[in-house]
Amino acid sequence: MNKSYTIGFSPCPNDTFIFDAMINNRLPENETWNPHLLDVEALNKNAAVGLYDVTKMSFAAFAFVSDKYQILNAGSALGRGCGPLIISKSPLKLEELTDKTIAIPGARTTANLLMSIFVPECKAKVEMVFSDIEEAVLNGRCDAGLIIHENRFTYEQKGLFKVADLGELWEQKTGLPIPLGCIAVKRSLSEEEKKQIDSLIRHSVEFGFQNPTASKEYIAHHAQEMDPAVQQQHIDLYVNDFSITLGVDGKNAIQTLFNEGKKSGLLPDVVQPIFV
Repeated sequence: MNKSYTIGFSPCPNDTFIFDAMINNRLPENETWNPHLLDVEALNKNAAVGLYDVTKMSFAAFAFVSDKYQILNAGSALGRGCGPLIISKSPLKLEELTDKTIAIPGARTTANLLMSIFVPECKAKVEMVFSDIEEAVLNGRCDAGLIIHENRFTYEQKGLFKVADLGELWEQKTGLPIPLGCIAVKRSLSEEEKKQIDSLIRHSVEFGFQNPTASKEYIAHHAQEMDPAVQQQHIDLYVNDFSITLGVDGKNAIQTLFNEGKKSGLLPDVVQPIFV
């Protein structure tokens, strides 16, 4: 490609694992990348104005920017048993959330879309950075919290309770893996560039799997949760075969999410073609 590209992704271990080889020149392909590491909702907002050539974003956010971006086959976060959780300070049932104040990691996150589908009565939401949600529930600022990323590994240690696993509800409803976040590329780039970028990200993921210790320093430098065991749990859960290529199941899951979001009046139509 021999060009310089801007790229946005989160500092979470799954993303830094995926992009380490590519960003830190561990691959034969010697491209120039200008990386920006930001919280997922900040990435969603930047995608709305088309800030980066390549960017991580929530699948829910993609529906609103599908005129600007297409989804790459490599780099996405999909899977089973990895969905967002609703948590609380004392045991609650899902139906008890109706009049509760809930901390969410962003209006256009897939987590909020799922909660809006499965618990549409919940209207009192407070947006904050995902890493602040547990504390907001513990100190009583919010009655419940919608957690993503590595917080699913830490909430029990802090004495919090699981109200619902939205990934489980999704899998029960659809039988499909849960689509969380995608890597998207600007539609304005050439088809050759899009395919080359897609291939490069796939090679970066494969390098990470084949050389699991190579990225540890980069991951630890950016991680919110400093426990190496939690970092590894995060990678094991969110980086999988779907991160190498979406495949038929992954694409079906993504299309189903868009269909369910539109049916619920939560998402607009997406511009076709969705995928590179």
